Amino acid sequence: MLWEALGAARDLGRVHDIAAVLIRYGFGDLVQRLGMAQALERAGKVLHLHLNGPQDVARLEPAARVRRALEELGPTFVKLGQILATRGDLFPPEWIAEFGKLQDAAPAVPFADIRAQLTEDLGEAPEAVFAELDTAPLAAASLAQVHRARLADGTAVVLKVRRPGIRPVIEADLRLLGRLAEIVEAEAPDLRRYRPREIVRQFAQSLRRELDFSAEGRNAERIAASFADHPEIVVPRIHWQWTGERLNVQDFLEGIPGRNVAALNAGFDRRLLARRGATAVLKMMLEDGFFHADPHQGNVFYLPDNRLGFIDFGMVGRLPEQRRYEVAELLHGLVDRNAGMVAGVLLGWSSDTEGDDAALRDEIERFVDEYHGVPLKQLDFGAMLADMVGILREHGLALPPDLALMFKAFITLEGLGSQLDPDFDIAAEAAPFLKQVLVAHHSPEALARRGWSALTSAVDLLAGLPHDLGRLLRTARRGTLRVEVEVPPLKAFGDRLDRAASRLTIGIVTAALIVGSSIALTVDRGNSTSTVGLLGFIGAVLGGLWVLVSVWRGGR
Repeated sequence: MLWEALGAARDLGRVHDIAAVLIRYGFGDLVQRLGMAQALERAGKVLHLHLNGPQDVARLEPAARVRRALEELGPTFVKLGQILATRGDLFPPEWIAEFGKLQDAAPAVPFADIRAQLTEDLGEAPEAVFAELDTAPLAAASLAQVHRARLADGTAVVLKVRRPGIRPVIEADLRLLGRLAEIVEAEAPDLRRYRPREIVRQFAQSLRRELDFSAEGRNAERIAASFADHPEIVVPRIHWQWTGERLNVQDFLEGIPGRNVAALNAGFDRRLLARRGATAVLKMMLEDGFFHADPHQGNVFYLPDNRLGFIDFGMVGRLPEQRRYEVAELLHGLVDRNAGMVAGVLLGWSSDTEGDDAALRDEIERFVDEYHGVPLKQLDFGAMLADMVGILREHGLALPPDLALMFKAFITLEGLGSQLDPDFDIAAEAAPFLKQVLVAHHSPEALARRGWSALTSAVDLLAGLPHDLGRLLRTARRGTLRVEVEVPPLKAFGDRLDRAASRLTIGIVTAALIVGSSIALTVDRGNSTSTVGLLGFIGAVLGGLWVLVSVWRGGR
């Protein structure tokens, strides 16, 4: 039940708000299935509906209604929608397009409302730390807002300040999302292959990391270190003496925002900027395995001398060595039109889900063959990836969650490069990195390292084999060796049969009480009533009520 999932009445106010929004946008059945209405009724709260909401809801498509509801539900759900926009393997294009419209923007909090929190985080009044501080925010998002300032030595900085009171709201939302994922897995077997609980778990981890601005600072420093020998890539310096969980102070980048490509004058080489941006992101993905997961226009600045600046490292992606090799194989297969390589990688990624491998392989081979002979410069690499992910979706297969951000970042990268240079060729830029990853994977050093790891694992297994066999034999001699086979459908059937038997038993006992009590009451005791008969009737009433409630709840 949702009541137990909440742990206490602490989340009921948020439950009420979410339920009202969902009902207003036509998702009342979801409110019932989640148990929100029952939890509110149990707490004695009345669900007040504001039916004077958007008048065009009835005319909206389901995807648009979901997007509008997510916007109204607040930062957690906006962030969730942005993550879902990366899951082309789960949602059709029209849903991805709607999720892509979600903007991480919010009204600014008055500076007077954040001043106390800012003073606490700085350890003293802001005026004592900064020579100048602009109380009007430079930008405002759902989790934080940004203010310009200047240090005593004249350094221009920005203060990223977390919104006061935002964490309790987000934690309540994450608990509810976890409950929703459990219900989906329990009541919608056809959706289990999408691993909703795993998606919510990874989303919760990502969002909690994004709430910790010190983690964002560490991410920025890690990426800055990887570009120490690349002066054309700039990452703002973090001022750790004032940076913590709720505040991030970093250098201000004076440049042209990525959204304002039209402002690039003759002093900028657009083609060079596109190549440098692609090289930077591909290096992070395929060489470092630690990348900026949201390299959209708002997080990129064009700086003098054709340099690029990256900001906002709250959302990052990680690709271990083996996963980078698989990604390189996939992209290399797409570039070289090697259908067998592409199909092999995708089938490996979806090996833990049900599907027709032969049909998927045939469709992938036809898909790759369509691009045979097409010059690299004419390939829309982002569209190829989107079509390939669509094939997985049609076959009911899901990509591993750790790849969703990488695919989204790759497609965003191509769009950003094409804006700068219409002739931008992402395939040509990626080819050297793909070759480097493939060669490194099969280098003597890598082969020796993997061989040594496999050898040590095998030796450890063999060394422990006598002990394990001895323990197994001792258990068998004692007669305590058991083999358990669990069949979930059979267990569920057994549970239902057990509940039915319990109802039948209580029904029989109730009927016996009625008959016995009736006999006891017919005994002539003068003017007194049989106590035994009266108690029997009370027990029969209670038993009958229990059976009715049990049948009603089971029917629901």
